[in-house]
Amino acid sequence: EGPADVYGSKIAAGETVLSVDDVPVGGALDLTTVLNGPLDRDIRLVVRGAAGHERDVVIRPISHAAARGLLYDKWVMENGDAVVSMSNGSLGYLHVRGMNWSSFQEFERRLYAAGAGRDGLVIDVRYNGGGYTTDHLLTALTQPTHAITVGRDGAPGYPQGRRVYATWDRPIVVLCNQRSFSNAEIFSHAIKTLGRGRLVGVQTGGGVISTGSQKILDIGRLRVPGRGWFLPSGKDMELNGAMPDVVVWPEPGEMSAGVDRQLEAAVATLLEDVRAWRERPAAAPQTAAEQRASR
Repeated sequence: EGPADVYGSKIAAGETVLSVDDVPVGGALDLTTVLNGPLDRDIRLVVRGAAGHERDVVIRPISHAAARGLLYDKWVMENGDAVVSMSNGSLGYLHVRGMNWSSFQEFERRLYAAGAGRDGLVIDVRYNGGGYTTDHLLTALTQPTHAITVGRDGAPGYPQGRRVYATWDRPIVVLCNQRSFSNAEIFSHAIKTLGRGRLVGVQTGGGVISTGSQKILDIGRLRVPGRGWFLPSGKDMELNGAMPDVVVWPEPGEMSAGVDRQLEAAVATLLEDVRAWRERPAAAPQTAAEQRASR
C-alpha cells in the first residue's frame, strides 16, 4: 500500500529504477538529493521491467512516518502469517503497539479475528513503549469463568456480549524484549505474576515509573516521577525488567534478514501449553432432566 503499489504507479519487485527526475541512478548518486523534499509534488521515474522494456512512472511521495507505519503493518502481517504457518493454523498472533486506548481498541477488535478457531494466542509487546492500559488487557485475558451457557443448537460457551470486553481464556504466550518499556513491562510482569502464560524473549528495559509533566518557566516542561511500581513481593520494577521464562537473544543480522527466533520460540512454547490445556479435564453441561435420569 505504498506509493509504488498504487494503480498507475505500480513498480514490481525485480524491476530497475534507471533515473529519478531525469537524474541517472548509479552507485555514486546520493539519493537524498533527488528524493528528499516537499510531499506535495510528483517524482518521475524511468523504470526498466524484467523483459527490458522501459517506461515512465510518476510517484507521489509519502513521509518517513507514513512509511514507518506501512512497514509496521507489513511486519505484523508477516508475523501473523508465520505463527499460523508454524502452528498449522492452531495459533493466532496479536501485536500490542502501545499501551494506549487506540491500541487497546485495535487489540479488542482483532482478538476475534486472530482467535477465531485457534487454541492459543501469541501476544507480542516487543517495541511497545508503554502507556496505561495493562489492566484493560488483563480484564480481557483473565476474565473469570463463572458459568457455561449453551445456546439453542449451539456449543458450550459464554456470550461475549455479556462481558465488559471481548475476552480470551485459552492459552497465551507473551513476547517481550529490551525495548518493551513502562506499562508494557507492567503487563509482562503481571502475566508472569498471575500465571496466565509464559514470557518469551529477553528481559524488558526496567523503566517503570508513573510520571507527570511540570512547566518550567522559560525552559519548557520537565517530567517528574509521581508513582513507583512494585511486585507483590515488594520488588521494585524500576531497574528490574520482567525476565522471560524462555530467554532468546536474536543474533546480529537475523531480524533484518527476516529470521525471528523469538517468535519461533514463542510458537514452540505455546504449542506445549496448548497440548497440556487440551489434556485437562473439562466439565460437560448436564441438563436438569439428564441429572434426574442419572440418579
